[in-house]
Amino acid sequence: MTDTIHSSAPTRRTLPARDLAQIAIFAALIAALGLPGPLNIGPVPITLQTLGVMLAGAVLGPRKGTLAVLLFLVLTAVGLPLLAGARGGIGVFTVSPAAGYLYGWLLGAFVTGYLTARLLPKYPFWPALGATILGGIVAVYLLGIPVMALNLGLPLWTTIGLNVAFIPGDLIKVIVTVLVASQVHRAYPALIALPKGRRAHL
Repeated sequence: MTDTIHSSAPTRRTLPARDLAQIAIFAALIAALGLPGPLNIGPVPITLQTLGVMLAGAVLGPRKGTLAVLLFLVLTAVGLPLLAGARGGIGVFTVSPAAGYLYGWLLGAFVTGYLTARLLPKYPFWPALGATILGGIVAVYLLGIPVMALNLGLPLWTTIGLNVAFIPGDLIKVIVTVLVASQVHRAYPALIALPKGRRAHL
């Protein structure tokens, strides 16, 4: 009877210590990339922290990459000044023009990681570049721009125009991400779990 109860009980899924360490390291990396401070050329500051978000997805994959960004955002929400310019607190997630981009970081890390996992183990440059653009730029802007328009009380098209200045810098971050991730995946090919059946087709 005891054996039956034990076998039917659901098992708790926990993250291995190695995965937890990787999540913590990339959350710290995103925080560290905010130390140089923001470049203020508009209502939303330009920072290096989006590079950390792209790297989290491209290096750790959709699950761990998203959790690394989530950890960073939770620590920021409770008041730690981890955003560029030593900003933190719940206000940056509500009334700030940049609030939508912070939510977009979660989506961006997931999309980048999801698409990256489907390019491994080869990780060809051009498809990887496209995957990182979709996750690191398109997905982030998809949430960031509408929330920015709402918080500033601006028309959507006007807000899109304000974001054009961010694109060249974001493209540079995409290239850096792909170059770094390609080296990491070459050195540590099992860092991201491949989708089922993926290895058999390569």
